[in-house]
Amino acid sequence: MMHPTADAGFGVYVHWPFCASKCPYCDFNSHVRHAPVDEARFVAAFATEIAHRAELAPKRTVTSIFFGGGTPSLMQPATVGAILDAIGRHWPVDAHVEISLEANPTSVEAERFRGYRAAGVNRVSLGVQAMNDADLKALGRRHTAEEAMGAVGIAASIFDRFSFDLIYARPNQTPAAWATELKEAIARAAEHLSLYQLTIEPGTWFHKLHQAGKLVVPDDEVGRALYDVTQDVCAARGLPAYEISNHAAAGAQCRHNLVYWRYGEYAGIGPGAHGRLVTGQGRLAMETELVPETWLAHVEKRGHGLVDVEVLSQEAQGDEYLLMGLRLKEGIDPMRYRALSGRTLDPQRITDLVEHGMIECHANGRISVSPAGFPVLNAVVADIAA
Repeated sequence: MMHPTADAGFGVYVHWPFCASKCPYCDFNSHVRHAPVDEARFVAAFATEIAHRAELAPKRTVTSIFFGGGTPSLMQPATVGAILDAIGRHWPVDAHVEISLEANPTSVEAERFRGYRAAGVNRVSLGVQAMNDADLKALGRRHTAEEAMGAVGIAASIFDRFSFDLIYARPNQTPAAWATELKEAIARAAEHLSLYQLTIEPGTWFHKLHQAGKLVVPDDEVGRALYDVTQDVCAARGLPAYEISNHAAAGAQCRHNLVYWRYGEYAGIGPGAHGRLVTGQGRLAMETELVPETWLAHVEKRGHGLVDVEVLSQEAQGDEYLLMGLRLKEGIDPMRYRALSGRTLDPQRITDLVEHGMIECHANGRISVSPAGFPVLNAVVADIAA
């Protein structure tokens, strides 16, 4: 029997956990190693773990592949090519597969773009983060604004599709300054931008500075104004939000991330990767070992790096579907929610949220969060799921 979100696509996420340096705001699974990484050994381990996932979820057609990190652009193009070959050996790959790679926009890594394109990558996502040197330095980035725009130009000349990230709600940032920066970014981005509001994550260097009173970020009122500027400027220039932090021209959405948000299946490969696969046991939530060297040892010893596998209950599946799907402008299908969770959404709760302007019901039956509801998305999701 086909599972309820089988039409959402099947993605493969590959996590390269190494970075040249750790950004002070970052809580991702990234590690700095001063000795050269044995890429050949990691390639072999990636291939072994890919084979393991293919045994659990055979005969899927791969619609998207995403190299994330860490900094995947520290990999040699041959390493990327070998991982893509391993995926192709174990699953059929759609003729129009989207293959994305995250890259740092330093001049050295930009030179590798042609190699990545030759290896099969057809979309890059650049971690620009800010368009001026002072803020880049404050964010701990190692590139200048000039280097970043140079890398964007190279990406545009090599890849048909590219995107870049910016962080807003930075210390001392004003809505007017952000609007100016955003307009410049849109002029260079062409089709897609990921725009993330700075959050202070526990365990990061920014968290320590914030607790010590040495890092002051915009308050809630300014943060909301910055969010509103983001929506208005992007919509006016043809890059409306299709997800709470992602903006794209028509047809330019990141297909891999849509697999997540539409609650499709994806195999998580590499240290600290997460996955969701549907097997005979049910829908499995999977996590791998975080520490790269420990993950490597696990894979070489037992054929995979998994440290946590959970069979998700119907209630958990329903909650995840809401949490992911309501991030999207297109929203969710209540019938799909019922198929996953085994229960229907509370009609009175839906009515109340509509009356308060937090959600919208559409003629096709879908439910989406309204523009007024997105700034308080977590509360809206919690209310619907209760």
